[in-house]
Amino acid sequence: MSHVPSKVPFFLTWWWKIIDFKIGIVPLPIFVGLFFLIFAFVRAGHVPSDILMNIAVLAVGGFACAELGKRLPVFRHIGAAAIFATFIPSYLAYAHLIPAPVLTSVVVFTRSSNFLYLFISSIIVGSILGMDYHVLISGFLKIVVPLTLGSIAAAITGTLVGTLFGLGMAHTFFFIVMPIMAGGVGEGAIPLSVGYGSILHQNGLLALILPPVMLGSFFAIIISGILNFAGKRYPHLSGEGRLQTGEEKDAVTAEEMPDMAPDIATVAGAAVMTVTFYLVGVLTQRYWGWPAPVVMLFAVVVIKILRLVSPKLERGAFVVYRFFAVAVTYPLLFAIGVAMTPWDKLISSLALPNLVTIFTTVTAMVATGFFTARLLKMYPIDTAIVSACRCGQGGTGDVAILTAANRLQLMPFAQIGTRIGGAATVVFALIAMAHFSS
Repeated sequence: MSHVPSKVPFFLTWWWKIIDFKIGIVPLPIFVGLFFLIFAFVRAGHVPSDILMNIAVLAVGGFACAELGKRLPVFRHIGAAAIFATFIPSYLAYAHLIPAPVLTSVVVFTRSSNFLYLFISSIIVGSILGMDYHVLISGFLKIVVPLTLGSIAAAITGTLVGTLFGLGMAHTFFFIVMPIMAGGVGEGAIPLSVGYGSILHQNGLLALILPPVMLGSFFAIIISGILNFAGKRYPHLSGEGRLQTGEEKDAVTAEEMPDMAPDIATVAGAAVMTVTFYLVGVLTQRYWGWPAPVVMLFAVVVIKILRLVSPKLERGAFVVYRFFAVAVTYPLLFAIGVAMTPWDKLISSLALPNLVTIFTTVTAMVATGFFTARLLKMYPIDTAIVSACRCGQGGTGDVAILTAANRLQLMPFAQIGTRIGGAATVVFALIAMAHFSS
């Protein structure tokens, strides 16, 4: 262990204070240096789309936006960091305020690297392996109830409100309410638009379906941030990332048990294990069409129940989870904002009837989760936050919603609502549309 000399020159002490000041996780001098390096690449006319350049670009953009949100009075308590890290870059890309070479680099990297799924995989594997398996199973069984009841309440409430505002019952149900709960863009909005188009013999329906998906996710982020703030004020309603009352803390929290901290080789092995689980999901999706994240989730649950992973490797997976939660979340949200959140689609449905209908749908889903939780011996706030993920923009929405709520460890339960609930919503909406139009 190195020792600091007893007498350190004043200028060196001053410099250490500066370099220990961080924007997010990035030391201030490094942050400034990266900014000017990116500017130099832009001036040179070419910004590479590789991982090294995008670590720099996404770290600078993501942590800058998040720090801005964290410093806003009042709003910092309701998820402003996640909102800013997602929607500021979306606007900057729309307004051409991000230099074209940087924009191209981020978009190409985000769409080609599976950056999002690496993050989700690490969060799912680490959080599941960090749970007590009895808690894990009962949590999965219980969460189905508020998600199902919330979906019914949201569908009824949203459709009634939209109808009262003159949007029409059929239009509200099929083109506003169902898209909100369909599981995002790739798994929800696109299949709905293709299915609706085939049934109605119309084209261009995606432009009608996409805005409610994005605005529903936006409201879910805000509501989750508010719920997190409420949990601080009323701690008896919050499990701080635990779903069930009486639930123990994470089983392998290395931060609380430093003597059990895994070595670097174990952490690296856990990272490779995480990728392996994801590839199993991808392969099953290719052969049988099953959603890769869901297959991966259930595979990890089975491995956990059978205790096929040693406690040491479980702790390694938990460290991988913590690394991604701390170091990758805001850069990822910045990438999502630039590459996957078109600002023009977001603002195209800002008419008051649409906004009220979308907000009511999301609120009904969340409120149902909140009020049914006590009956199931679950924490109302944490259950409500998982319910909010039913209205999110797929995996990207889950990341933003849980980040705003400071509860990334709920990702496995959020994926149940987003993936399985979303798929069920798409199937139900297409069957109902076929029956309605016949």
